[in-house]
Amino acid sequence: MSYSPAISEPHWQQAWADADSFRAKRDGRPKYYVLEMFPYPSGRIHMGHVRNYAMGDVVARFKRAQGFSVLHPMGWDAFGMPAENAAMEQGGHPRDWTYANIATMKQQLLPLGFAIDWSREFATCDDDYVAQQQALFLDMLAANLITRKSAQVNWDPVDMTVLANEQVIDGKGWRSGAQVERKELTQWFFRISDYSDELLAALDGLTGWPEKVRLMQQNWIGKSRGLQFRFQTVDAPESIAEIEVYTTRPDTLMGASFVALSPDHPLVKSLAEHDGRVAEFVEECRRIGTTEEAIETAPKMGFDTGLKVTHPLDPTWELPIWIANFVLMDYGTGAIFGSPAHDERDHEFALKYGLPIRATFGQQGMDLAQADTLVAKAPYVPMKSETVTYVRGFAGQPDQTGDEGVATAIKAAEQQGWGEGVTKFRLRDWGISRQRYWGCPIPVVHCDEHGTVPEAKENLPVLLPRDVTFDVPGNPLDRHPTWRQATCPVCGGPALRETDTMDTFVDSSWYYARFTSPHAATPTDRADADYWMNVDQYIGGIEHAILHLLYSRFFARAMVKTGHLPPTAIEPFNALFSQGMVTHEIYMTRDEKGRPVYHLPEDVTDGKLADDTPVEIIPSAKMSKSKKNVVDPVDIIARFGADTARWFMLSDSPPERDVEWTAAGAEAASKFLGRVWRLADEIPEGGDDPDLTRSAHRAIADVTRAIEGFAFNKAIARLYELANAIARSPAGGEHRRAVLRILAQLLSPLVPHLAEEVWAKAGGQGMVIDAPWPVADPALLEDDNIVLPIQINGKRRAELSVPKTMTKEEIEALVLADETVQRFLEGAAPKKLIVVPGRIVNVVA
Repeated sequence: MSYSPAISEPHWQQAWADADSFRAKRDGRPKYYVLEMFPYPSGRIHMGHVRNYAMGDVVARFKRAQGFSVLHPMGWDAFGMPAENAAMEQGGHPRDWTYANIATMKQQLLPLGFAIDWSREFATCDDDYVAQQQALFLDMLAANLITRKSAQVNWDPVDMTVLANEQVIDGKGWRSGAQVERKELTQWFFRISDYSDELLAALDGLTGWPEKVRLMQQNWIGKSRGLQFRFQTVDAPESIAEIEVYTTRPDTLMGASFVALSPDHPLVKSLAEHDGRVAEFVEECRRIGTTEEAIETAPKMGFDTGLKVTHPLDPTWELPIWIANFVLMDYGTGAIFGSPAHDERDHEFALKYGLPIRATFGQQGMDLAQADTLVAKAPYVPMKSETVTYVRGFAGQPDQTGDEGVATAIKAAEQQGWGEGVTKFRLRDWGISRQRYWGCPIPVVHCDEHGTVPEAKENLPVLLPRDVTFDVPGNPLDRHPTWRQATCPVCGGPALRETDTMDTFVDSSWYYARFTSPHAATPTDRADADYWMNVDQYIGGIEHAILHLLYSRFFARAMVKTGHLPPTAIEPFNALFSQGMVTHEIYMTRDEKGRPVYHLPEDVTDGKLADDTPVEIIPSAKMSKSKKNVVDPVDIIARFGADTARWFMLSDSPPERDVEWTAAGAEAASKFLGRVWRLADEIPEGGDDPDLTRSAHRAIADVTRAIEGFAFNKAIARLYELANAIARSPAGGEHRRAVLRILAQLLSPLVPHLAEEVWAKAGGQGMVIDAPWPVADPALLEDDNIVLPIQINGKRRAELSVPKTMTKEEIEALVLADETVQRFLEGAAPKKLIVVPGRIVNVVA
């Protein structure tokens, strides 16, 4: 007989379902909450899903076996533009498209046998989730965690919605590809910037997070210490009598050669109203791009306003005011002074427009002339920890480090009364308003008498109307004939509903908390939240390292403040693991015009298509539908079974690295699992084998350590060794069955269906899912043998494994009998033979 996953896997999945094995219970045991970032319901699972959820499943099953009450839930991040785009392209309704995709993807996931508590499943577009998110919004609004204000936004003129900076790629909308415009709109914001310092400081305590993720968040929050001061304008209207700047390098002020304003600066707007050339320049800047990345890589462009300011340290020294495309309005004050000698952007700008380049400092020991020569062709931008010589210092700086020079400059400006030391953060308030239909409605109304008024909680949820059309661009809520009509909760008079919906990042910023009590009549049930929070192990891609995780950290604080989470959950994720991608080779031919044509892996055999056309094989890359280098998990499960897919995904490389899917690798995994099944199916009679028992207990220790360290590939390597040891061993009967039961327990988190088969065939009681995790006997981990290196004429030539109790004379006899030693001695006796007990043997030939 041979192993049949098609029969075995559905059988055990039904057995687990009948036993309700994975339902999370508050039962007094220590808890463990493992969570993978939930998927968007695109309609198809991919191999990245398999890898991500297999990792979480290993942890969930392992912790369950160790006696924990495990919460391992699943849901769907279901709002967003793809559903609206599908409605526009294919007809139908976003809701129907979304729920159909959820049903399809769930049916694709179930055969993988994940230990998920499906009773807690929800989608973020469910009416109940919408209601609780709106209730949470109202509580946060009452707690002054939300504000409404006018702001410059990225506007997609095709999708007709606001985009976050991260959704603008090369100046274009990430979905529409349209050139993004800058627009001023009144928006709803979460006041995340109020927590900048706290979010930054708390990163040091997240020791269970990857260092690279913490560093990415640290840079995104962007704390800096600098000087804020005002330049006085020369012969300008009273409304622009001064320009406020913020700089992190006030020590370069004596090298200033211009002042630059952001195209979005209020002064520029004022100038544009009266000068068409200014307006035209601003539009040109916006066409190039609005994100930091686009601005950083774009050519430096400037417009000389003709206005000037006086230098704060010398009223006779005038600097021109320029508008520059590389100055950001949402950092600092939207105005800078340019010091070309010590900044790459300023230097490029100065060379382009013929502005002075004056060194403020040079390499240590330089004089003024040498320093000016140094910066003439390229800026001098040393590390702030590097000691430099200030040749144009204004605060009496001698040789100092950059950090010391900045501190000296700030102190001097404060003492002289023209500047103030200020700490600023790069992090800005989180704008959540989106001008689209398929999102969570913002629960407020606009009343002529009372202004913007929160909706009454008893009126929640505010649900989206079903009767909408997508035949024209824009937000269908704006043009719905009745949905906007509402009643003001304050006066009972007529009001209009807010038609903006929430950014989908909101939906995913608190779902982990909702999973603790997914059916509660409030956002959380405190008893459940107190028991289950925090998430002990969170798993997800590095692409979410900044925004999703940062927003979730903010939301946890907001939920603590509003009473929905305990204070201990202020940091929601104790440990974070970011897995690598799943990759595959790309197969390509070219058409008659030389354009690439991609081919699916199943259409290629031995580097050729069915018609013998050779294909160009491109090294492994992330699986992509456009490149057709995808493998369908459904096909893999149908061909090999779920356990093979899981085993290969977990065994091929360390989980933080990319894994390349290969047909040969899947075949090898399948053969090995079949071999393990036969070991359990064909148990011979025989006696005991102490060496096999020791191998089993060493495997227990090694696999336990590997799973705890997320080294699943090492755990699998150790299980290969144990299976080989069983196959070689003369042990039979009950002794062999006992070791096979240990093997089944160790396999259970990784390949749970096969593990149940092995457990049952080896005489295990009940199901292996319910068996406690085995504990290694420390006495059996001791190795009775030691390995002694044999050094011949000063070089290591061989080694000898001997019992620890072997005498010196016995070791000498074995050394002289060793083939390598005999070859060097050539029949002669050694000149010296020195045995250092427990360490080494030295032979002098």
